[in-house]
Amino acid sequence: MTGLHKGRDVFEYAVLRVVPRVERGERINAGVVVYCRARSSVIARTHLDEERLLALDPSADVAGVRAALHAVEGLCHGGDEAGAAAGEDAGRRFRWLIAPRSTVVQPGPVHTGLTTDPEAEAERLLDLLVR
Repeated sequence: MTGLHKGRDVFEYAVLRVVPRVERGERINAGVVVYCRARSSVIARTHLDEERLLALDPSADVAGVRAALHAVEGLCHGGDEAGAAAGEDAGRRFRWLIAPRSTVVQPGPVHTGLTTDPEAEAERLLDLLVR
């Protein structure tokens, strides 16, 4: 597909949302996961605004949320940080990360776009949608 779009590749992304009290449904954006099949890459960038999180739930487990976000980044990096998913390809890791779940860190809907640089795209989306 690269040649069809003058060096740009199709990518998919989802926003990572923190839902401190699932029963209330309130959430803040805390990261993005970007997948580019053409480049076999899955990238996560996170940023937790603790003040906003604690405004939603003063008893939120900030350390636990940070650990969950760090685990997402580790799974994207692969290797030892990815645990049992280390042997999976980037697409499988992305699909696992965007699967709906009822936990404190949840993926939003998947969107698509075109990019020449998935790493830069992840940073751009983090700035646009999270920070």
